[in-house]
Amino acid sequence: MFTEMKTVLRRSSDTLLQDAIGAASLVVMLLVGLHLPGLI
Repeated sequence: MFTEMKTVLRRSSDTLLQDAIGAASLVVMLLVGLHLPGLI
């Protein structure tokens, strides 16, 4: 199982940073959306 995870990470290393940035932006949008009703 560990070798499979290493293989997957090696194959997707090109898009790993883009995926992390996308996930972080989704979290930011979620937090802003949840706090937006309190600001209005």
